[in-house]
Amino acid sequence: MPLLLASVIALALIIERFVSLRDQRILPPLLLEEVVAVYQRQGVSEDMLDKLAKDSPLGTVLASGLRNHRSSRYVMKEAVDEAGRAAAHDLERFLTTLGTIATAAPLLGLFGTVIGMIEIFGSQSPTGTNPQQLAHGISIALYNTAFGIGIAIPALIFHRHFKNKVDTLVVEMEQRAAKLIDIVHGERMDFQQPQQRA
Repeated sequence: MPLLLASVIALALIIERFVSLRDQRILPPLLLEEVVAVYQRQGVSEDMLDKLAKDSPLGTVLASGLRNHRSSRYVMKEAVDEAGRAAAHDLERFLTTLGTIATAAPLLGLFGTVIGMIEIFGSQSPTGTNPQQLAHGISIALYNTAFGIGIAIPALIFHRHFKNKVDTLVVEMEQRAAKLIDIVHGERMDFQQPQQRA
């Protein structure tokens, strides 16, 4: 029963993450260009920031930066970084549960196998055992282990896949936010050319 529940939860989480972590939903392709165009045309307004924050995780990060557009580059970058960390945390939602299922499923299967074996050997009678019944009991016990491993393998694969996808999305978000900061504050002032040796 616990293994069946774990398999249902794992499947539901995999489907949910596939739907939630689509690139178009997290990083709308033309959002940065549209935000820059609006910013250069009419500046920043509270209404524009609210709409932007509700648009997507990237929109939330960009809105956080634009709320501090009058501040220094450092303050604006700090605001973007904080929003980026919050967005990354939201994107990683349910991944811990999926990872836990990947780790726990084989153990649950093994636990079921051990319980089954205890019951098999506990049902032995002084007059002897039925070999056919014993073989049937052992096969059922081993099915638990196989089922546990069968749940763990896809759960682990998808956990790693989604973890990597979240990392990629967060890096892309940071790059687009950095472009916005560059546009608002002009050229980067913290970059120094390496000094040539005499």
